[in-house]
Amino acid sequence: MRGREVIADLVYGANDGIVTTFAVVASVVGAGLESRVILIIGIASLAADGFSMATSDYLASRSQQQAQDRQESRRSAAFSGLMTFLAFIAAGSLPLVPYLVASGAPSLFWWTAGMTAAALFIVGALRTIVTGANWLRSGLEMLTVGGAAVLIAYWLGRFTAQYA
Repeated sequence: MRGREVIADLVYGANDGIVTTFAVVASVVGAGLESRVILIIGIASLAADGFSMATSDYLASRSQQQAQDRQESRRSAAFSGLMTFLAFIAAGSLPLVPYLVASGAPSLFWWTAGMTAAALFIVGALRTIVTGANWLRSGLEMLTVGGAAVLIAYWLGRFTAQYA
């Protein structure tokens, strides 16, 4: 497995881990539920989504291997899945840290939002190792896409809590 492929798996897993976990946090905050609910749903989502991402990456890599004719261009499907899983869990844990450390504080969501924004930007900027693109533009791109997903989740949580 080449370094660029490992980095691609790490960026893929980290981005999805950060966005999905913070989207869960945002939807629970939007619904006005307590910090305990954030931790319960957040940790369960982190584990299930991380496993799902890893196994999906594994299956996609295996399918790609089976479709290729040349042995030398194959990459390890298991290693690819593992890298995606580790990046997903590591980065996806970040939005839960403030709730693990200081449960119940009213400003936790904003601390989480700041940490998440910084992590999204950093992971986006690190994409340039693979793409060679401008690091600032790449970081802002990932921050914008991740931010949009979080806003959707927050407002859906708020709407659901009001009308469900």
